[in-house]
Amino acid sequence: MGVEAHATNERVTGRRWTVRLDPVGRGRADVRVSCSRPACAAQVLPSAAAGRTAAIGHLKAHLRAGPAPRPSAQCACRAEECHTHIRPAGPRERPVPWRCGGAVVLAVITDREGRWWQVMECCSRCAAAHPTAKVVATAPAVEAPARSDGFRADAAAPTLSGGIAPSGGPAATTPTFSAAGPHFSHSATAATAAGAAVPQQASAPRSDHRADPRSSPRSARPPRRRPPRGRIAQRLVPHDLRPVALRDELTELGELFRAYQARTEPDLAMLADLHARKAEAFHAWAEATADTGLRLDARRAEQAAATARLQHLHRIGQAPDGEGPAVARLLTAPAQWNHARSVLAHVAETAPLPGAEARLLVVMVTLRTAQSGVGNLVGQDIKGLPLSDPEQLVGQLVESGWLGISGTVEELIASRPENPTQITVPSLTPDEDDPGPFTFGRKLRPKLSGWAQRVVGEKKLRKGKTEAGVRLLALALATGSDGEGRLGPGGEGIGVDTLSSWCAVDPGDLPALVDRLTAADWLAEAEVTDTLLTGRLTERVLPLGCPLT
Repeated sequence: MGVEAHATNERVTGRRWTVRLDPVGRGRADVRVSCSRPACAAQVLPSAAAGRTAAIGHLKAHLRAGPAPRPSAQCACRAEECHTHIRPAGPRERPVPWRCGGAVVLAVITDREGRWWQVMECCSRCAAAHPTAKVVATAPAVEAPARSDGFRADAAAPTLSGGIAPSGGPAATTPTFSAAGPHFSHSATAATAAGAAVPQQASAPRSDHRADPRSSPRSARPPRRRPPRGRIAQRLVPHDLRPVALRDELTELGELFRAYQARTEPDLAMLADLHARKAEAFHAWAEATADTGLRLDARRAEQAAATARLQHLHRIGQAPDGEGPAVARLLTAPAQWNHARSVLAHVAETAPLPGAEARLLVVMVTLRTAQSGVGNLVGQDIKGLPLSDPEQLVGQLVESGWLGISGTVEELIASRPENPTQITVPSLTPDEDDPGPFTFGRKLRPKLSGWAQRVVGEKKLRKGKTEAGVRLLALALATGSDGEGRLGPGGEGIGVDTLSSWCAVDPGDLPALVDRLTAADWLAEAEVTDTLLTGRLTERVLPLGCPLT
């Protein structure tokens, strides 16, 4: 008998598996999608976006085909002796050794960069302790076994020596009773779960044939329930906390923090405001209850608010009071950023030749002659650009009348810094009637030219031997991101048609250019749809950016 009781108490370890997205090799755009389940073979996808889509689809297929979470499963997180989860609220709450607390759920945990997804069969408390966890299924509640006298046995009741139940025999199959009505066999339970009404039945007579004085019409009323209590920072908000405005504020803050954890993208400014409100509310709570622990939590919330606010300023390139700029940008003022965008927009409208290589050369020559229409060039300025035939391209610009040079094309290509070649762009030369398309002064022109040279000749783009279209895309993204590096106004992305027109490539070729920039550590979290390119610039290239204001 003792062996049988021990066998029924055995727990199976919760399931856990991981789907990963890893690069195939340095300098390559393709990625590998792998699953830790032994029956799943790894597959290689041509881009990070395609790999992420395949990984999520693979994970969803497992979730659809796999069994639901088991009520008797041992928490997978607790099985690994994880000590970072929510502890019981008081000394009387002693969780069983195989569970932290709550029902068994199937949770999906992922990192913010979208590089791995982990499915875990764990307790609801363990899932709540992970900020990125999303519960996809919950195990049904396990009903306690019925006793021979017709009342429900306590699931946590201790057994006597030898594993025999206190009643002296195995549990009978007599229906059990509760305030909500009787529960019958599995079929009745299924009907109740499906929402079907279960008819009331008379209680079985007591064994000693005495009437129960409590069996009155009033005893059939459902028990009164207190209103739900809010929860914040692993604390329950007392339902009788006064003033009521403080109780409502704490409850609302708890909901806002949980909603923030469910966001796909962080917002450090919002997080700083939430921590500041939490600090103020916890100070008031501590005054109302004289709880030292609440005062300490309030101080920690103040520190968290200051840290989140500082991180937000670093991301947008602003400096706290009394400090220098967090991101030392090459172009430092919003006016300079707007002038850089005006030069790129002018080139996109007036480029004399088609193709990405011609567009890139026109950009660099325009920045050399933007102020007066006259400038100097040396051979290295042209040979340093990714041009397949620089002599032919310069000759075509000269023949079109857009560019004028003092000498021949061969002399320009062979010129050195000590003997530069003078060039002119008639459309940029100001006169009495036309001051030219640009309004910036002489001191800013070399800054803009140097900025474009730094972007186009960036080390990883140069070593990767990226083509002209990739470098034009780098220029466009550097002027089309916000202070945190997110692409587009408010991080909403940039139109695919706009980018393909600027880079002088077909829209279908744009994903390949995006993959090259991702491989060069220019872009992160890049996603190309039919209409938008979303993502962000990496921290490494933020100094080259011209944030949208």
